Amino acid sequence: MNNNYDVVIIGGGTSGVSCAWNCAKLGLKTLIIEQNSFLGGSITSSLVIPAMKTSENSINNDFFDILYKKLSELGGAITYSDGNKGWFNPELTKIALDILMEKAGVDVLFEHHVTDVQTEENKILSIYIDSDNNYNNLVDKKELSLHIESKYYVDGTGDGKFCQKLNCEFLDNFENNFQPISLRFIMSGVNVKEFSDWLMHYDTDREVTTSCTVDGYTYLSTAYTWDNSKEWALKPLFKQAIADGCLTEEDSNYFQLFSVAGTPDSIAFNAPRILNNNISGSDAYKQGRTSILRISRFCKHYLPGFKNAHISSIANSLGVRVSNRIKGKYVYKYEDLISGKKFDNPVLISNYPVDIHSSKKDASTLEKTMQEYQLPVESLMSADYDNLFFIGRCISAEFEAQAALRIIPSCFSMGEGLAKYLAS
Repeated sequence: MNNNYDVVIIGGGTSGVSCAWNCAKLGLKTLIIEQNSFLGGSITSSLVIPAMKTSENSINNDFFDILYKKLSELGGAITYSDGNKGWFNPELTKIALDILMEKAGVDVLFEHHVTDVQTEENKILSIYIDSDNNYNNLVDKKELSLHIESKYYVDGTGDGKFCQKLNCEFLDNFENNFQPISLRFIMSGVNVKEFSDWLMHYDTDREVTTSCTVDGYTYLSTAYTWDNSKEWALKPLFKQAIADGCLTEEDSNYFQLFSVAGTPDSIAFNAPRILNNNISGSDAYKQGRTSILRISRFCKHYLPGFKNAHISSIANSLGVRVSNRIKGKYVYKYEDLISGKKFDNPVLISNYPVDIHSSKKDASTLEKTMQEYQLPVESLMSADYDNLFFIGRCISAEFEAQAALRIIPSCFSMGEGLAKYLAS
């Protein structure tokens, strides 16, 4: 493979694939280094589906549109009744991304990680990468360790892991700047039509529960939380399940579900939400899977249409809402967001609310903005290295602002916006 690039992106998640595809389309020789065996990040590994709907005036949507088109061809995307095109099938997204990267000319190295970085003053000169697989004689060992040189480097890891290797300055993370993680899952074998007919009669709140028919199949969405700020229709069922010993109260703290595009008998869950702020990753997976088992049994016994359903998929990675945030040339402020401040070089325009989950009852916030807001490209630029950039949830933004910027469409846009900046 070529060891010299214009752009190397460490992390092939949502922002990373968008940046890579656009860089290649704009004539830049591009490489993605991905630790997993597939691309897509939060969509494919964490099962974060569907993508949340954002502003009608959003910018840098080329990649979102081309991914939707390719997934539609593969039978893995729908447009929901509210106009949201972000209803993707996570398994087919893996395939669609492979196709799109290859067609655009993006080189991809799966199961690789950066082992060392060479720098000179405020510039990254090159990196060394190793393979995480062990094929022994099946792979030439020379391919397991590579020296890569590039003009630009982009941290798309979500956690700022590449920037950590470079000892970059990170923004202060105060103790209360935390959002609970989740471990999503999918159940299949659901009679979605039966469930929809019952649900739409049981819950008449159309801000919570909706259903529609696309290509002859039923798609739906509903939710419940343990907060008392809203009288959720599903509340009596959860209370009964807790009283019966089917669920723990903690299991009921957050429950949201959606149909899965192209899979008419499957339901994806944005649950369970794990409340322990100090839990290790290993314990979070174990606790999450135990909770998933209880929630699946609750669905089978208390929700019509789930009698013959089963757990068909559990996310490979935790759903992380906030993590390390890197100090950039501009730290995007909460005040910038709520005031709708304009910038000379915006990478995205959105109106998604400030969405902060809490581990405490009645403490989560969903603060809708009064107007659209922009994110400047300077919030994707390292303050420490001239040829280092970052995209995704680790961007240079205050905690409250990041809570609005972390959604998938915004990550697509910031990756595309950065690509256009690098090619200019």
